[in-house]
Amino acid sequence: MSLIVLLVLAIAVVAVIAVAVGVGLTVSGRRRRSAPPAAPAPEVVSPPPTGVETPVEAEAPVATPTLERPEGTASRLVRLRQRLAGSQSGLGRGLLALLSRDRLDEDTWESIEDTLLTADVGVAPTQELVDRLRTRLRVEGGEDPRTVLREELLTLVDGGMDRRLQVSGADGKPGVVLVVGVNGSGKTTTVGKLSRILVAEDHTVVLGAADTFRAAAVEQLATWGERVGVDVVRGPEGTDPASVAFDAVRTGVDAGVDTVIIDTAGRLQNKAGLMDELGKVKRVIEKQAPVTEVLLVLDATTGQNGLIQARVFGEVADVTGIVLTKLDGSAKGGIVVQVQRELGVPVKLVGLGEGADDLAPFEPGAFVDALLG
Repeated sequence: MSLIVLLVLAIAVVAVIAVAVGVGLTVSGRRRRSAPPAAPAPEVVSPPPTGVETPVEAEAPVATPTLERPEGTASRLVRLRQRLAGSQSGLGRGLLALLSRDRLDEDTWESIEDTLLTADVGVAPTQELVDRLRTRLRVEGGEDPRTVLREELLTLVDGGMDRRLQVSGADGKPGVVLVVGVNGSGKTTTVGKLSRILVAEDHTVVLGAADTFRAAAVEQLATWGERVGVDVVRGPEGTDPASVAFDAVRTGVDAGVDTVIIDTAGRLQNKAGLMDELGKVKRVIEKQAPVTEVLLVLDATTGQNGLIQARVFGEVADVTGIVLTKLDGSAKGGIVVQVQRELGVPVKLVGLGEGADDLAPFEPGAFVDALLG
């Protein structure tokens, strides 16, 4: 093969190689231009746990419940006087009608006695009142029957007793109020209403749910605590009442509150059992702070049954004051006189309805005015 042929073949090979390389570069360049830009890494969202919904928006904050603010003492007393006047004026009207007769004969005085006894005034107080009325209206004469009756009723009801509630302690310790009474008398409700009054007067309060044999009583007291913003110390159903009372007073001492109110069990199964139970409660309480007040709660509609209860509790507990509940409606106002005579302690509070503010200090003058209408 000649040199010329070899040169031609070499040139042809080089040309083929150059064409191949050019084609390769063109394809590679097209691939780089057509390839999409790199996408950003995707955000990984973990699925919510099974059964949990993904919230669409943040929930609104839960509003703090507004605590109830009780009525002031003045407005509460005005309303209670009006209610008492409406329910008790039958006794006063009956007596005034009899005393206003032109002639006060023996039949009239017997009718006056019957009216007073029917109203649960009691035999001895009735006899005393009638004797004094006889003297002033028949012997002395010339006096207005209404004025005389008011003055003598006030003397009978008042008795010069100290009706202040001892809700404060000494030496930096809280006052301890023990509330006793049979189930159904309104005892637990009275504890709640009393705490409401004290809170309205800017006292700090702790409640002790020591009526542990009734789950309903414990729950009821817890509800009162939530309503007025006070702590309630409680235990499981059937817990020793003395243990709960002890914890409540200890809580009050540690917190430096003004008053601890203890709701006690109201089982009147027998006098010995009641004495043992209340005695134990009081003993364990006084390891930390003295009991400053023992309030006996009586249902004013029970009449003589209420007096029997008063006698039993008066013998087993150092009662310092009486709370008469349900004094509206069918209650007979004379029970105030008789129960004070029976126990020798004053009526300090009266309840005149189911409302939260239907509890007020007992005022003899207002009570007698309500009786007279």
